[in-house]
Amino acid sequence: MKRWLLAACAAVLSVVGVFAAPTNTLDSVVQLWRSGKTDDALAAATKALKEDPKNPRLLSLRAQMRVLVGQRPGAEADLTAAIALEPDSGWLRQERAQLRFRLGKVEDSVVDFDKAVELAPRMLPQNWQRGIALYYVGRFADGRKQFEVHQTVNPQDVENAAWHFLCMAREKGITNARSQLIQVERDGRVPMKEIQQLFAGKATPKEVLRVAAIADDDADRRDQQFYAHLYLGLYFEAIGSPKERDEHIREAARLSDPDNYMGVVARVHAERLKLTLPPSKP
Repeated sequence: MKRWLLAACAAVLSVVGVFAAPTNTLDSVVQLWRSGKTDDALAAATKALKEDPKNPRLLSLRAQMRVLVGQRPGAEADLTAAIALEPDSGWLRQERAQLRFRLGKVEDSVVDFDKAVELAPRMLPQNWQRGIALYYVGRFADGRKQFEVHQTVNPQDVENAAWHFLCMAREKGITNARSQLIQVERDGRVPMKEIQQLFAGKATPKEVLRVAAIADDDADRRDQQFYAHLYLGLYFEAIGSPKERDEHIREAARLSDPDNYMGVVARVHAERLKLTLPPSKP
């Protein structure tokens, strides 16, 4: 099993606590998944759903497992069925929103993100994913407000400052965006400091790329270069330089990890620009 899949098991295990205490069937499915028997776990969940097709806990659990093994259309169908049974669940709406964004259904994802925070207002401060989706459908003022709220719970994140800037630039222009750039002092990820400086007008794209290329490990270097190209592409979009935007978004998509949400963002952006996409990284 892939390392990311093992790490993601915790997300699946948390699903059974969303509604009520796990039944024996749910517990057995979770134990199969925990032991790495993914095919057996999925088969057990499917069998249980044949016997109890209107069980939202089973549907949401199978949806989570399907997401993690790449069966995203099936996961969307499971979440849709679970929402029909639990229409007031903000959590289910949030899960389907993120999944629909991964599937490139950005407009549909926004509908679900909005419904999620309507049903569960406590989700709003943490919902940076909603802010990104709002940017892509052109709701820049709403996106700006989302990132301002997220700042209250995540004040040291250059990415939040960058997306706030991007929404502000499209809403009120670069000058206003730069004057209201959120200051972040303690994001130690490479090359976030240089990305912050770039958006502030105090660094160049070459500086961002130079720092991103410095790493002891190839995987770390690739990750750093991914973020450098993603935010360079977004920056060039903000300042109205489509050629440079396309170059960097395409490279970010090439370097992206398809299991990472920001990797999905890069590929969704490339698809919406109708750029020729490279294959996903192995």
